[in-house]
Amino acid sequence: MKKFMLFVGGLVAFFILLANLGPMILLGVSVWLLYIIFKEFIKSDSAAGKIGWVIAGLFVLGIGMSNIYAVIGIAAAYVLYLIYTSWKDDDQSVEQVVEENDPFTNFERQWAEINK
Repeated sequence: MKKFMLFVGGLVAFFILLANLGPMILLGVSVWLLYIIFKEFIKSDSAAGKIGWVIAGLFVLGIGMSNIYAVIGIAAAYVLYLIYTSWKDDDQSVEQVVEENDPFTNFERQWAEINK
């Protein structure tokens, strides 16, 4: 039952991530452009150049703010990662239980202790 719920949660998180993929890309591009605009603003010596970079920065900031709901997609990607790691932890715990109850492994361990 736990694996089924993890699968359903992962499926929902995947579709949310897929639906927000476009805004996530635009948000990333706008953050990158804001970084470049800031660097150029710092390099600029003239007042007209600084005003131009501020106007360009405000324009790109408006694009970025219109895609701020892409954070939902980032949260969905994080939830998908958590579900993936939880799924892997469940698989490893099952393998450890099987190995601990294996009589041949216990015999080999005891034989190694006797030979020491």
